Amino acid sequence: SATGGTVTTSGNDRIHTFTGDGNFVVSQVGNTAGSGTKVSYLVVAGGGSGGADVGGGGGAGGFREGKDACKSSYTVSPLNAPAGHTISAQTYPITVGGGGAAPVNPQPNGNGGSNSVFSTITSTGGGGGGGGPAPGTAKDGGNGGSGGGGGGWTNPTRSPCIGNYGDGNTPPVSPPQGANGGVVNPGGSQWTGAGGGGATAVGVDGTNEPTLTSGTKAGGAGATTHITGSPVTYSAGGNDQTPGPSTTTAPANLGGGGGGAGNFPTPNRGNAGGKGVVIIRYRFQ
Repeated sequence: SATGGTVTTSGNDRIHTFTGDGNFVVSQVGNTAGSGTKVSYLVVAGGGSGGADVGGGGGAGGFREGKDACKSSYTVSPLNAPAGHTISAQTYPITVGGGGAAPVNPQPNGNGGSNSVFSTITSTGGGGGGGGPAPGTAKDGGNGGSGGGGGGWTNPTRSPCIGNYGDGNTPPVSPPQGANGGVVNPGGSQWTGAGGGGATAVGVDGTNEPTLTSGTKAGGAGATTHITGSPVTYSAGGNDQTPGPSTTTAPANLGGGGGGAGNFPTPNRGNAGGKGVVIIRYRFQ
């Protein structure tokens, strides 16, 4: 028996969904013939925002899932930790990480997302996307739950410079909470930014685009779980969008990375990352 968050049911399971900070208050744990002392959980951090001026996509917020396999029968993601999480009768503060804010001119790089926390389980905010050269050199993506994509390059009169990927699964946990961002591959004078890393795949690398009239690079794929009773995908990486301003908006409470912006020298800004979520599920009857 517990309170906190928005409470729903799916079959014999009760589900507590936290879209903001709160408390999971356990008044009584189950016995060995009932729900026992374990719960299933999903902890998703806030996604990073995209970089500016041919910037890379933001990295997705860290994704951590654990299912109490003995008591629940829903379909999990490939990143499931099968043991669930042991609880006792007490109050568990819940932190839901916010998405990284969109960069403000003349800031080149996106901002990292914030961590989400349930008990001893922490998911790390996604890394911000690397910025393009407005002015200066292309910037690297930030490290985080998933890494931000590297920033691109659009000025052929300058020496070549590329933005490297941000590292995902930082700090490292097992199963991994996210993947690396994409890197900008050298070759040619104008390169798009790279996609941000997602929960289950790296961001797509930036490549040479002679006219920069097209060439959007996708963020890494997220992870899909049925913990709410239906399939939902969380922690998808943000894309680089070329040309023009980013139109990729990361939905709230899915932990996605924000889209990277388009062409230099127009001071386009990347989009904000998506807020995270914490979901706790257990058998109650």
